Amino acid sequence: MNENVLAKLRILAESAKYDVSCASSGTVRSGRPGMLGNTVGGWGICHSFAEDGRCISLLKIMLTNYCIYDCAYCVNRRGNDIPRATFSVSELIELTMEFYRRNYIEGLFLSSGVVRNPDYTMERLVRVAKDLRVVHRFNGYIHLKSIPGASRELVNEAGLYADRLSVNVEIPKEENLKLLAPEKDHRSVFTPMSYIQQGVLESKEERRRFRHAPRFAPAGQSTQMIVGATSESDKDILTLSSALYSRSTMKRVYYSGYVSVNTYDKRLPALKQPPLVRENRLYQADWLMRYYRFRVEEIVNDTYPDLELEIDPKLSWALRHPEYFPVDVNRADYEQLLRVPGIGLKSAKLIVASRRFAKLGRYDLKKMGVVMKKAQYFITCRELPAPTVHELTPQRVRGMLLPKARKCTDERQLTLDFSSPLGHDSVSF
Repeated sequence: MNENVLAKLRILAESAKYDVSCASSGTVRSGRPGMLGNTVGGWGICHSFAEDGRCISLLKIMLTNYCIYDCAYCVNRRGNDIPRATFSVSELIELTMEFYRRNYIEGLFLSSGVVRNPDYTMERLVRVAKDLRVVHRFNGYIHLKSIPGASRELVNEAGLYADRLSVNVEIPKEENLKLLAPEKDHRSVFTPMSYIQQGVLESKEERRRFRHAPRFAPAGQSTQMIVGATSESDKDILTLSSALYSRSTMKRVYYSGYVSVNTYDKRLPALKQPPLVRENRLYQADWLMRYYRFRVEEIVNDTYPDLELEIDPKLSWALRHPEYFPVDVNRADYEQLLRVPGIGLKSAKLIVASRRFAKLGRYDLKKMGVVMKKAQYFITCRELPAPTVHELTPQRVRGMLLPKARKCTDERQLTLDFSSPLGHDSVSF
């Protein structure tokens, strides 16, 4: 690998680090004779960590960090005086294959600044994915960032070679997007989203009729929103997320705490550090909507437009609704158990399965992974002497559960990884 390519790699990997939409989940493609790589198993994966603590297991790279846009929040904006570089299609393909052979990565996450126009940039991204699949027989994971404003033909072609496609919303409200990125609008974002959705649904229908019909973006699509750069409340953000999740092909909405990279721009807030605790709470609320069967208006509403930073949103909801508790773990249905702080997806399933054979007590619940420090105030079971939220009042329970250590802990230490549903059982959700 020559020095010129390595120099470009340093620049373009640095430019790509603020994009968090790079989870490599949601598709299964096992090894095949005559092809290189797969999307299952742990072999060939080397995990590294970005400066903000996020785990990266893909080659996350930009095709170029030149850009015709001048978005206020972006480090690669046209007006910034930063080192610039551009990979040729062949250089990027060679780099990906070399890294995979060395077991550095499990796949490729590819984005790009917009050069010339959206179609020109999108065509180059598609060429990378197509050559990897067709010429080099690469069978690993590929995530392509679709360029807002790209034509339907190019988006449809990208879906034939990529496992996942994504288009970033960036700013939830269009008026704020226009303020910070005057050359962009939501229409250019939602239009390719609809192309991807149509492509996935048409592909599923075709595969019902023809077994070997090509798959279109089998891992669906994702998007990303910047948190803290503009005045949107958590209610605004989660309402948009809920609407996006109503589309069957939307798999993940990522929340990225605003990083102050362009301090000279007066349109941006002056933050000493990214709002990582708020970002964390949004991920927890997102999980409540996707897996715990909460509606967005139950988590945030006009009375409580923002998530509490001191406690997680599930506990916050429980303290606001004491009339729902206590829940009898030996009789409550699965949906009721999911509402109890300290009971996660896995432990709720274990409770429902186990209580058919015997009544459950405190130690049974602890063995199932229930975090009794939280749950004891919201449940009743075979022998549970602890007083519930009704005897203690929500205010007292809140004071007892409020982590004292967090008052003097740096925000950066509070970020959690929410890459799998089981993670929420481990973080006392």
